[in-house]
Amino acid sequence: MAGGRRGNGLAGVLPIAISAALFLYFLAMIPDVAASGALVIHWQWVPSLDIALSWRLDGLSLTFALLISGIGTLVMLYSNSYLRGHPQYARFALFLTSFMLAMLGLVLSDNLIALFVFWELTTITSYLLIGFGHETPKGRRSALQALFVTGAGALAMLAGLILLGRAAGSFELSDILRMGPEIRAHEHYTAILILVLAGAFTKSAQVPFHFWLPNAMAAPTPVSAFLHSATMVKAGVYLMARLHPTLSGTDAWLWSLTIAGAVTAVYASFKALSQTDLKQALAYTTLMALGTLTLFLGQQSGYAITAFATFLIVHSLYKAALFLVVGCIDHATGTREAEVLGGLARAMPITAAAAALSALSMAGFPPFLGFIGKELKYAGALAVASEPMFVAGAVLLSNALMLAVAGVVAFRPFWRRNEQPLPRAPHEAPWPMLAGPVILAILGALFGLWPDLLQTTLVDRTVQAVTGGDLEAKELKLWAGVNMPLILSIATFVLGLLLYAVHRPLRRGLQAFFARMISLDGRWDGFLDAVKGLSAWQTRTIQNGRLQSYLTITFAVVLVTLGGTMLARQVWPAAPEVGEVRWSHIAIVLLIIGGTLLAAFTRSRITAVAGLGVVGIGVAMVFIVFGAPDVAITQLLVETLVVVLVAVAMLRLPFLDRKGESDWRPGHLLLGTALGATVTAILLAVLETPLDRRLTDFFETASWPEAFGRNVVNVILVDFRALDTFGEIAVVVIAALAAYALLRTTAGRRP
Repeated sequence: MAGGRRGNGLAGVLPIAISAALFLYFLAMIPDVAASGALVIHWQWVPSLDIALSWRLDGLSLTFALLISGIGTLVMLYSNSYLRGHPQYARFALFLTSFMLAMLGLVLSDNLIALFVFWELTTITSYLLIGFGHETPKGRRSALQALFVTGAGALAMLAGLILLGRAAGSFELSDILRMGPEIRAHEHYTAILILVLAGAFTKSAQVPFHFWLPNAMAAPTPVSAFLHSATMVKAGVYLMARLHPTLSGTDAWLWSLTIAGAVTAVYASFKALSQTDLKQALAYTTLMALGTLTLFLGQQSGYAITAFATFLIVHSLYKAALFLVVGCIDHATGTREAEVLGGLARAMPITAAAAALSALSMAGFPPFLGFIGKELKYAGALAVASEPMFVAGAVLLSNALMLAVAGVVAFRPFWRRNEQPLPRAPHEAPWPMLAGPVILAILGALFGLWPDLLQTTLVDRTVQAVTGGDLEAKELKLWAGVNMPLILSIATFVLGLLLYAVHRPLRRGLQAFFARMISLDGRWDGFLDAVKGLSAWQTRTIQNGRLQSYLTITFAVVLVTLGGTMLARQVWPAAPEVGEVRWSHIAIVLLIIGGTLLAAFTRSRITAVAGLGVVGIGVAMVFIVFGAPDVAITQLLVETLVVVLVAVAMLRLPFLDRKGESDWRPGHLLLGTALGATVTAILLAVLETPLDRRLTDFFETASWPEAFGRNVVNVILVDFRALDTFGEIAVVVIAALAAYALLRTTAGRRP
């Protein structure tokens, strides 16, 4: 009862109110966007890094915002009834609302870094939603898989966005979208394209990164309807559409998106027909739609981009409706298996009507919006400049398969004879669950009958935003005359009905075929085991409990990083100018060299510490010779203190080698020499650069008037960098406590 009250209380009402208010706000912004083209709001966030919380509302972002908030409102209403009584409904509502807000932030961001932040927020919230049923191994596995795949792609995308911002000289999309020719001619264009597409393809589940999306159906049905049909999986599509004016127009863009989209669409269509679980079938049809959208974004024609803008809306309407319908079926009967379901129209007439309207739009029958979208897809495929028959063939095959899947999902469960007993007696879903599929299905029909409503409000502006204003949207109309797209539509109906007629034996053949194929999902567990094995090996090798190994690895990494950077940058210090050489200078150098050799070759720890002390004294003498007595005194005090403390500590350390046979370590000597030479070369190279005296002049002029101190060094440490000095003191204290704990631990193990 507590869960039921929670579901109907604040956790149930507040998300609906938030999403509905946002939807009404964006709906009211349609005239302003139509009048101005784009509205931009700019707030400074991290000015020194050119990072701002800036927002851009144009046709593309407005379309996504309306889909996110509108479908989000219906899904929130649906969830309040679907999960009624669930003890964790408040947590679910928080996750779903957080995801919606993160997705809105993503599509509205005008800054690349802010866009990436919201991108990662959608990844985290979707992980929490997919793993909502974390009690089951399947839920945990699916959530981790989605997080890993999309997160890895996001890291690559971040590198691409940084390169893009550096190439453009700005991280603001408003500036970047006007610099298409400059970006495409930039030396880093190929790297930018590869890295950005890595993030987009993983997020939108393009082959070969497709396998995580069907597994994400482990989430509750409202999550599937919202995240995996209308919103999150289209984030990658949004990114490609947003950067279309900047990155498109090259062969690399054309063929990358065309091939990936076509392969994904056709493969996913066959996989959809091979499924018996209605939710899994819809998941693969989502893959098909994502592939189709990607394919058309690779093109430059007005028909292709208009087809993209129209199909984006078409798919969101019918797919969200069908997912919610499947949720109603599962809720009412206790199963989603196509071979078990049948005869539900009598018990669930409203659900059957919503399913029929949505499926007809999905199959592309007139007078639904899906028919207009299908006609535009064929027109866009035929307008492709290179290989139009390949694109048109892929679209035709995938559309025909979608018609067959629409029959399996929306016709068979309701209208064929029921041959098997159902787990529960079917009944109509309550009105909060019916509102979503009914409204979305009716919208698909209304926009089909009056396409001008969609044309003037969203499609025209979306095409303008995607193309940067270079192309005009093609007209949306039910009847465009007898032409090739109409002939291809008729061929789609014929082929699709034939496929539906033989879908059961065809399904068995497809299942046998896919069972023999290499499955990336099947290799996933082995991949994770390999990652865990690698992590265990690294831990055993690096975190072995030996301080000597830690220091060796640390110094080796520093040497490789600094030396490799110098080699890559070809930074070589010029030979320093040698002035007057005094005997005192030679004596100091010999003293330092002698101390170094003594520390390197002695087998006594105390002698080695004394040798290091000699080196420190030599450094202090260098400070004295060059006029820094205060620093020299500090150096002498530190060296004396270190020798005393380390000598005392040696008495408490265990004897590692009684005979001293392992004291000679030429590898350590070589590492120390190489690191010292590298640091020396870096210092000499730095000394060749002109000295920037801006900070020096500031501290010299501000030391007495602002801090009332004549010793500039002391003023810097105590006043201007007081917090930094406090942090350094804290580090020293923590290091002292760690050393004390280490000495106490090893004291009992001394032989």
